[in-house]
Amino acid sequence: MTDILVEVRHGARWVPVLRYADLVPGRGVAVLLGDEQVALFRDRAGRLHAVGNRDPFSGAQVISRGLLGSRGDTRVVASPMYKQVFDLSTGTCLDEPTAPDGTPARLPVWPVRTTPPEGGPACP
Repeated sequence: MTDILVEVRHGARWVPVLRYADLVPGRGVAVLLGDEQVALFRDRAGRLHAVGNRDPFSGAQVISRGLLGSRGDTRVVASPMYKQVFDLSTGTCLDEPTAPDGTPARLPVWPVRTTPPEGGPACP
């Protein structure tokens, strides 16, 4: 499992960003896709999540340092800045509908998958 790659969909292609084994369960990392920072997480069940790294409330690129958890059946990340909680599947803020600038309070979400080292079919 140490050679399995994590890929994030960027535009029309899948971009390899790091090895699955390099993601610590429960912790995030920031990766750069083009000119956008993406917060990539591996939860304790081994599922992968990729959301925007920019906190819409502070403007800081800090979501990758947030805390993973859940609200009911929803997997979430809490921003380390003002503690707003975001759904990892949709990017929607569960605490406030709008950011201070009046835009919807949500994070972009990217599809993410793993690819076996031998070039076999990707795993969802």
